[in-house]
Amino acid sequence: MSDTKKIHHVFILMGVSGSGKSAVASGIAQKTGAAFLDGDFLHPRANIEKMSAGHALNDSDRLPWLKALSDAIFAMQRTNSVSFIVCSALKKKYRDILRDGNQHLSFLYLEGDFKLIEGRLKERKNHFFKPNMLVSQFDTLEVPSNDEKDVYVIDIKPPLIEVIDNTVKLIDEIITKENR
Repeated sequence: MSDTKKIHHVFILMGVSGSGKSAVASGIAQKTGAAFLDGDFLHPRANIEKMSAGHALNDSDRLPWLKALSDAIFAMQRTNSVSFIVCSALKKKYRDILRDGNQHLSFLYLEGDFKLIEGRLKERKNHFFKPNMLVSQFDTLEVPSNDEKDVYVIDIKPPLIEVIDNTVKLIDEIITKENR
């Protein structure tokens, strides 16, 4: 038996609604066989009802959700070598809650401009997020700074398959670097 412990890493795909978090995470999970959780599934019913009514969530709405996500991160890390979680993580303090006490966590920030993302949201069907809420998402977004060394930027302008391929390459680089 080897005395080296394999690091179990969780990647959070973050960004505003419509940036492609779920599509990219699903594509990566299919390509790599890694575990995948859409963080929206952990929202309390009150949050879903509020968003369905076209209202933006506030910090107190998000706190129980972020705590549930933090618990999910640790659970996934114990059982999977690589896991992906979709979570908007719009503010630094949200990212800090998720990274608290966990050095094997990285954020993949799916970055795109308002016009691109608005066009994608208008094409969505059967999703509780309303396109007019995008303004509040961009208002809330605190773009990660260079101080957040565990955040990596993914450009979402290319076609989805290219975004997925670029993200898989980046993940491989991060894991290789971490296992050195």
